[in-house]
Amino acid sequence: MRNRKTLILNILALAALLLGCHSANTPQSLDADLRARLAEAGITYTSLAPGPPASSEKIALGKALFFDKELSGNRDTSCATCHHPLMHTSDGLSLPIGVGGHGLGTARQMGEGREFIPRNSPEIFNRGAPEWITMFWDGRISGSPEAGYTNPAGMMLPHGLENVLAVQAMFPVTSIDEMRGKPADAVNTDNELAALPENDPVAVWEALMVRLMAIPGYVELFRAAYPYVPPDDLGFEHAANAIAAYEATTWTLADSPWDLYLAGDDSTLSNAAKRGALLFYGEARCSLCHSTNLLTDQQYHNIGVPQLGPGKGKSKPLDDGRWLVTNNQEDRFAFRTPPLRNVALTSPYMHNGAYADLESVVRHHLNPTAALQNYSPGHLSPELAETCMVDEATIQAILENLDPLIAAPIELSDTQIADLIAFLQALTSPSALDLSGDIPTSVPSGLPVRD
Repeated sequence: MRNRKTLILNILALAALLLGCHSANTPQSLDADLRARLAEAGITYTSLAPGPPASSEKIALGKALFFDKELSGNRDTSCATCHHPLMHTSDGLSLPIGVGGHGLGTARQMGEGREFIPRNSPEIFNRGAPEWITMFWDGRISGSPEAGYTNPAGMMLPHGLENVLAVQAMFPVTSIDEMRGKPADAVNTDNELAALPENDPVAVWEALMVRLMAIPGYVELFRAAYPYVPPDDLGFEHAANAIAAYEATTWTLADSPWDLYLAGDDSTLSNAAKRGALLFYGEARCSLCHSTNLLTDQQYHNIGVPQLGPGKGKSKPLDDGRWLVTNNQEDRFAFRTPPLRNVALTSPYMHNGAYADLESVVRHHLNPTAALQNYSPGHLSPELAETCMVDEATIQAILENLDPLIAAPIELSDTQIADLIAFLQALTSPSALDLSGDIPTSVPSGLPVRD
């Protein structure tokens, strides 16, 4: 009896000792530690407002334009083709399929004689937030209404664009592969846009307005959205402002468990997600680049992503990223840090869709050198896998310019990686789970919407 009592006392003493040693894992201490860590990082609750409110008429015009294939040269591609609600404002593909393609999302097939668009189609959540000052993976569009905009068209960019999101909306329609069409399309179809000079975006914008204003439904929508603008003064910048207003109003979402936690509700995150957040803002060093409430520093980093796809511009068959904009050697293979809101819904990942799941992405960040050297494209479609450049020369060129912020390997256990993923999943807004209600039943051109 005495021995049994001694055993019980010893067990209780050991339990107390263990509880004391692991007190940092209690829910109360997790919250205290995490909130202290967030204060150090300057992360506070924000509503992520979509910018100045737009009229319902302007939003209605933007919605019609966003889903209407009339904006593409061959009338076979819309903004929604690569940013569709059913794919959580992306397209579910590693690399997009533009003009000449058929189908939607992962079922989309490439047209004969076409090639992949070089970079992954990003989601467009929360892009109306005033904090956003750059667009595209290489940041070739940046600025604000007050400071002006850096953009591919330079001085040809029309005045009156209301934000950087509207500036972005001006350019997919000018891209031969994304929406405009190849010169051959001008011969084989009624694509008048494809016949215009490649370096004359103004001609494309003007031709698109001719198209749109020949459709009675658009005449009415533009008149309602811009009642004080004479019809002859309407330009594609008015269309772009409306598209941006629609995107910002519709897909600014801030109801994720993480948002609610930042607002003060400790119960919205699981303990695993809280531990993951501590890692994210601590030893995993994720927040060095995925900073601010947008979870991006909007800067450019070479993180050792494998090269795949057709390549871009003068870099073909490589894609040299930010270097194509700046010509600075330190920018070679660097791409803008993506935001992470709703990231669990928007695979594939990286600027070229090299990874299909979050665990692979996390493990890549922990040791990019090893991940690049051991990368296998077996999960990609055969057409895309065959473009993957895993030769030693390409790998070494990428690693020579690897960002120092990510160069040193980080060792995390499988449990810690699972915690990080739990945090990333907590960035998902319930409102983003089903966006099918955002799809219109029709558009003014009469072209199909749901394919």
